[in-house]
Order: sequence, then C-alpha cells, then structure tokens
Amino acid sequence: MRVAIAGSSGSIGTQALDVVRAETGAYEVVGLGVATSVDTLIAQAQEFRPARVAVGDPARRAEVAAALPWATVVDGAADLVEDADVVLNAVVGFAGLPVTIATLRRGKRLALANKESLIAAGPIVQPLRATPGAEIVPVDSEHGALHQCLRSSNEPEREVARLVLTASGGPFRGRSAAELATVTVEEALAHPTWAMGPKITVDSSTLMNKGLEVIEAHELFGIAYDHIDVVVHPQSVVHSMVEFTDGSTIAQLSLPDMRLPIGYALGYPHRAATPFGRIDWSRLERLDFEVPDRSTFRMLDLAYAAGRTGGTAPVTLSAANEVAVDAFLAGRLPWCGITDVCDEVLGRHDPWLPTTVDDVVTADAAARAVASSVV
Repeated sequence: MRVAIAGSSGSIGTQALDVVRAETGAYEVVGLGVATSVDTLIAQAQEFRPARVAVGDPARRAEVAAALPWATVVDGAADLVEDADVVLNAVVGFAGLPVTIATLRRGKRLALANKESLIAAGPIVQPLRATPGAEIVPVDSEHGALHQCLRSSNEPEREVARLVLTASGGPFRGRSAAELATVTVEEALAHPTWAMGPKITVDSSTLMNKGLEVIEAHELFGIAYDHIDVVVHPQSVVHSMVEFTDGSTIAQLSLPDMRLPIGYALGYPHRAATPFGRIDWSRLERLDFEVPDRSTFRMLDLAYAAGRTGGTAPVTLSAANEVAVDAFLAGRLPWCGITDVCDEVLGRHDPWLPTTVDDVVTADAAARAVASSVV
C-alpha cells in the first residue's frame, strides 16, 4: 500500500509513521509534506525515502531539494496525492482543504484527520465522494469508532437510531464558568488523556472539538443532528457508540492511542496486526459517563446551531474559532473569549450556500476578518 502523509511533522503524522514502522512491509511511504518543519521532514524523508516531498515555506524548498536529491520537491501537500493509494490528511485547520479536494478528485482513499476541511466545505466535498475509487475513512478516534461500529449493519440508513460521540471533557471538566475566567494557556494545553497539537487541545478544552466532530459525523455518515448525541466519558476508553433501532448499542473500546484509528484508516478494510491500545481488563476498573455542561461549555451548542443552519455557517464557525484560538495561544484573548468571539461572528453572519471551493475560501476569509476585528 502506497501512503502519502500531508502534515507529517505533527502529532498525527508522526504517529502514522510509527504505524508504518510497526507494520513491517505493509506500507510504502511515497509522499511526505509539511508547512514549515523542514528539519523534521528531512529526517523523516531520509528514513522513508519518499519520491515526493511538499514544503509549504518557499524560502526553504531549495534547502530540502539539496538534502533530498532523489526526491521531487513540490509546492503544496495536495501535490503528494498522485503516487499514493491512500492519503493521510493530517494538516491542521482549514489549510487541509486542498488535500481533501485533490485526494477525492483523483479517486483515492482519504484517511481524514483534518475535520475542518470537511466541516467547512461539506457542500463541495460531498459530490466528490461519488468519484470512482474515492472514499473517506476517518482518523479521529470518535469517527473511526463510529465507522467500525457501523460495519455491523447491512442497512445503516434504516437501522441506526443514534450516534453517540464520547468526549473526555478536557482539562476543565467539572469547573464552572467563574472558575475558568482566568485559566492559562498551559492549563488549557494539559489534556488529561490525549497528546495532541495545541489547536486541537485547546478545542478540546472548550468542547469545540466535540462540536466540530458532531458536524463531521453528520457529513460523514448522513445522520440527522437530532440523532447525534454527545456524552462525557473521562477515561477515553469508549471512543464512540452506535445505537440501533432494536435497542442494541455497539461501542468501540481501546486505550487512548491514536495509532489504532490511524492504522485502521490506512489499512481499511483490513485491520493492523499490531495491537495498539489493547486493554488489560484486569486493570480497567470503571467506565464513567455524564452529560456535558452546555451552559459552561457553550461551544457545543454553537456547533449544533451552525451545523443545522448549514451553508457557510460551519465554515464561519470553524474560521472564527481558528482566529480566536490563535489569539488565546498568543496571550491576546482569555480562554472564555474564544467562545464569545465565535458567538459574535456567527451572530453577524448571513449564511449562504457555497457551490465552489472559491466560495468556501471567500466565506472563510470573511469570517476570519470579522473574528480578527472582534478579537
């Protein structure tokens, strides 16, 4: 299986290479891409010898070409698609959209870790899924779990009653809005169960990550928002559940290890031979569940509202959140201000239906401009 990894220097990209190392002989890495982490890219490429590497920083492409004389250096991660059987899109944020579009247009399997591109451009992405050979296998642990659970049904469009996404609750579970007024960046980045990049970790702390996952679940599986629920599960062992019309609920369980859903997406329809996240049932003492605190973590309801509105509302929310999270990480916005900015931007937005990628880019840029002014 020939694999290209867009965003190879990040948390998902580096763990994907762990999967390749573990699954000896199963994968050939034909493409690696980064935005600016050139030193990491060079080290990865020297180990895996891909034919193509993508470098987002034009000032450093010559340096990469000199260090990797056998490889073709391309401008963007979307140029990695051509030689691959499966493309892992691990680019962070809206910047991952070109990889999603290029992969599906070429009829390839998309291992999708970049939820924002599907959320922002759902009306554009959905028709591309009909391209012969094109398919999306999600890499998020929650959506990977749902994908696995749905395999138990021959007619999910008729037999699925409800999707249940689990949320760890992040580092601030159980704390009141007043207690969260002065939280620091370091506190927001201290996730209790997952090791992720800063943007996704902050999103987890606000429950925005779960809100975006609700929209993504709707886009991936075609289930109405009224039949997608969220439950807080602090152990992060149950990664999501599907309830069927006969009352059965099927769940996917494993210890928190992103290499499991990565390996599942790369190898689908087969499973990896390496037991990532295997549970020692003699040590697992309890599994807890509780409803999310929607009054404190208002991002969840904002995401449901944007998803139900549709059109450019999801891309507006996603873009506003990226601007607000960047401002928080830079010390220019308090943690509670992230939600306030997103609420304000959505309140000012007049949604419309995008029909082209340029429409989505335009809506994203407009939302970023409004969010920047609000910040």
